[in-house]
Amino acid sequence: MDLHAEFAKILTRRHFFGRTATGIGAAALAGALNPELFAGPPPPAAAAPSPSRAPAAPAGRGGALGALHFAPKAKRVIFLFMSGGPSHIDLFDHKPKLKDHHGTELPASVRMGQRITGMTAGQASFPCVYSVFQFARHGRSGAWVSELLPSIAGIADEISVVKSMNTEAINHDPAVTYIQTGHQQPGRPSLGSWLSYGIGTEGESLPAFIVMISQGSGNKVDQPLFSRLWGSGFLPTQHQGVRFRSGDDPVLYLSNPPGIGALSRRRFLDGVGALNELAAQAFGDPEINARIAQYEMAFRMQASVPELTDLSKEPRHVLEMYGLTEEHHAKGTDGGFARNCLLARRMVERGVRFVQLLHRGWDQHGSLPAQIRGQCRDVDRPSAALVKDLAARGLLEDTLVIWGGEFGRTVYSQGALTKDNYGRDHHGRCFTIWMAGGGVRPGITYGETDDYCYNIVKDPVHIHDFNATVLRLLGIDHTRLTFKFQGRDYRLTDVHGNAVEGLIA
Repeated sequence: MDLHAEFAKILTRRHFFGRTATGIGAAALAGALNPELFAGPPPPAAAAPSPSRAPAAPAGRGGALGALHFAPKAKRVIFLFMSGGPSHIDLFDHKPKLKDHHGTELPASVRMGQRITGMTAGQASFPCVYSVFQFARHGRSGAWVSELLPSIAGIADEISVVKSMNTEAINHDPAVTYIQTGHQQPGRPSLGSWLSYGIGTEGESLPAFIVMISQGSGNKVDQPLFSRLWGSGFLPTQHQGVRFRSGDDPVLYLSNPPGIGALSRRRFLDGVGALNELAAQAFGDPEINARIAQYEMAFRMQASVPELTDLSKEPRHVLEMYGLTEEHHAKGTDGGFARNCLLARRMVERGVRFVQLLHRGWDQHGSLPAQIRGQCRDVDRPSAALVKDLAARGLLEDTLVIWGGEFGRTVYSQGALTKDNYGRDHHGRCFTIWMAGGGVRPGITYGETDDYCYNIVKDPVHIHDFNATVLRLLGIDHTRLTFKFQGRDYRLTDVHGNAVEGLIA
């Protein structure tokens, strides 16, 4: 029998296209997981590459980038996100000359017709407000910090204060979406998802991207936080952030239901995995492989999460440093953010690439002096403790810590200005964040605003510049971490942004 002739007889046109489609699906999956796989040969290396472009360590486990574009200064990120917009005027950006303008109308030459929110657009007057809180210089750097943040003031020489952050967004949802995803409209991947996709994770038993939320003591009815803010957008869903909650069940639906043991769960996953493998071979859908990976990660997390969230073995001096002792709770201090900070340190120790802590309650449209005191009491001690704890364990040098919100607050009062009370509206023209560790230049203040703390006069840092800088610190060229979606190559910084060299050590 001529086997070749017999095979040719059964290779019908439909059979041929069916087999070809499966091969194309496999190629598409490979391209989705590693877009540079079919990008052709790499450009020839320079004769003498600079240290910043020297061959770097390979990207982490599961990353689409085969190798990093720069020698990385940071391996992981902890983003302490103050949701609602902290008032930079009352916390970091001290304006002594503003005292002379307190209660006077904001000059038109300063406002320059810039748009404001609908919450103050109808005001007949825009009186300037000098902060009621005292400021002082701290550390060798001489950084100005408000009396509200004594613990953060104590690490002034470890942090880089950026006073010239700016954004076009003036309302919460587009502003938070913007700084998290690089775009004001929903649907794009978040920063943590981009890192999970690009450089994967350092560990095997926890996700690359974890999110935790705490409610602050300030505005109890602050803006909601939607899960899309840590979503994967058009990236494979395995790169979305996994939210941890307080209580006995930190991750929803992770624990086995009654009557299901570990062995039964393993057999169940093996069966489902086999079915999914068949489906992946038949259809070539990358999302099937993402689902397989998620099931396996969930199974590993059943063992790793209880150990991670058990703080009973942490020394008392560590709990004291974060403000997690019974004495602190007795004083009415909200321990949610503090606990999350300690968990964040434990997570990066175990290989988590990106940890996002979101602390709500910073939207002080009214009663700012009273509300912001509680907010700062929530976050001051644990934020500084996290930096000191990472440093003590040798982790700060390659862990980037970021502290800040989606925008700042206006210099003028929202509502009536009284002797001891005022509010502030949203302000995206300038606001302050700080960063520590991970290759950031410590003990500096970058950027400058005018005497009204309304406009930037030196070294502006846009949202896209900020994200480009974060990626650079992690060894990534922000223009080269892309994903093709609907025929276009997308990236975190869209078509904008430059890494801020003045912030990089």
